[in-house]
Amino acid sequence: MGFQQGLSGLNASSKNLDVIGNNIANANTVGFKGSRAEFADVFASTFASSSNIAGIGVRVKGIAQQFGQGNTTTTSNPLDIAITGNGFFRLQGSGGTISYSRNGQFQLDNEGYIVNDGQNLTGWMADPVTGAMIKGGQPVPLQVTVSNVGARATGASGLPNSGVQLAANLDASKPIIDRTAPPTGVGPLSISDPTTYTHSTSATVYDAQGVSHTVQYFFTKIDVNKWEVQTSFDGANPVPASPTAAPGTQGYLYFDGNGRLDGTPADSVGAFTFSTTLVAPNGATSPFTFNVNFANSTQFGSDFGVNTLHQDGYADGVLTGMSIAKDGTIVAQFSNNQTKAVGQIVLANFANVQGLAPLGDNRWAETFESGQPRVGDPGTTDLGRLQSAALEDANVDLTAELVNLIVAQRSYQANTQTIKAQDTILQTIVNL
Repeated sequence: MGFQQGLSGLNASSKNLDVIGNNIANANTVGFKGSRAEFADVFASTFASSSNIAGIGVRVKGIAQQFGQGNTTTTSNPLDIAITGNGFFRLQGSGGTISYSRNGQFQLDNEGYIVNDGQNLTGWMADPVTGAMIKGGQPVPLQVTVSNVGARATGASGLPNSGVQLAANLDASKPIIDRTAPPTGVGPLSISDPTTYTHSTSATVYDAQGVSHTVQYFFTKIDVNKWEVQTSFDGANPVPASPTAAPGTQGYLYFDGNGRLDGTPADSVGAFTFSTTLVAPNGATSPFTFNVNFANSTQFGSDFGVNTLHQDGYADGVLTGMSIAKDGTIVAQFSNNQTKAVGQIVLANFANVQGLAPLGDNRWAETFESGQPRVGDPGTTDLGRLQSAALEDANVDLTAELVNLIVAQRSYQANTQTIKAQDTILQTIVNL
C-alpha cells in the first residue's frame, strides 16, 4: 500500500505548493487575501478495530481563504480607498451582476462613474438640492455628475442665520465721539478720517452673479454702552444700517453693565441683526439685501477684535477634487472653497466570508455557503470604516510563506522517498 500513501502525499504536497506559490505571487496585489491548504487523512475502512485501521494516505480537504486585515499604504489619489475592518466594496458589472472586493483602486470613467476594472462602485446618491442621501431599495452605481457649483448671493442660502455673522469686542475704554457738527463735534462719519469713528472691520460678500464686494462696518461709540453701526459698500459713502427689529429704529448696539448685548432700550436692535441693502457704485449689480448678525459681540475694556466673521455667499466654482469620509460620504471640492456631498459608498459583509466564491481580479461572489450580504454604511454594525488616499495591501506574510514553502518542499521530497522505499521492497521480493 506504500505506493498509494506516497502518491496521495505527493498530490497533497503539490497542491500545497500551488497554494503557497499563489500567495507569494500575489504578495503585491492590492486587497488580495491569502489562502491555505487544509488536509485530512484517509482510511480504507471504518469497520475494523481502531487498533487495526491502517491509513491509506492524505487528501486536500479544501483551500481556505484567510480574510485577515492587510497593512494600509497611503497614496496621493483620493479615490484609492482602504477598508479598515470588516466588509467588502459592492461592485456592479455591465450586466448588473454583483460582486464584492477589497481592492480599492478606483477612478472616474468618462461618464463620471466610480469604477475599478470596469466594475461600478455602488452606494447611495445624494439629493442634488438638500444633499441628503437617497436611501432605500438596492444601492446604485455611484456617479459624480457635478462639474461646477453656481454662485450664491450672501444671505440667499435660506438657512438659519444666513447672511453675515459678525461677533466683535468693542473697546469699552474708548472715548465717546460727538456726532454734532464742528466745532462741538466731529460731524458725519468719513472713511478717510479715523477720528469720526471708533472701530472698523470689513467683510467680503457676493451678489447673485458671484461678484465679490467689500463691505466695511464702522462702530462709533456715541454714548456710554451705546454704539452706532454704519456700513460702506465698495468704498462708497457710509450709510446707517437699517435694523430689522422695528421700523424706524436706528443702527445701534447697546450693552449692559457686564459688557453683554442688551436689547431692552426702545431704539435697540432686539435680535442684534441688521438688514443691509447694497448697490454697486457702478450700477452693474442689482441691489441685494442680507442680514448681519452681531450676536455674541461684547464691550470689554480690551482691544478691538473680531472673534467671528462668516458669510454664506460665494462665487461660482469648478470641480477641483474629491474626498471620501470614513463613513463613505463622497464630497466634491470646488475652486471657490465650497464642498458638496454627492453620494455615499456602502459596504457589504457576510455571515461566512470563507464561503465566498473567488472570481479572480480580486473579486468574490455570493454563494449559499456565504449567506446573503448585509449591506450598510461604513462604520455601522459590523462594517469597517474607509480611509481615502490609502490602499489595503495583501495580507500575505512573505517570511511565513517562504518557511511554508520549504516545509511543503520537504514534505514532497519525503513522499518520494516513501515511493522509493516501496519500490525497493518490491524489487527485493521479485529477486527472491
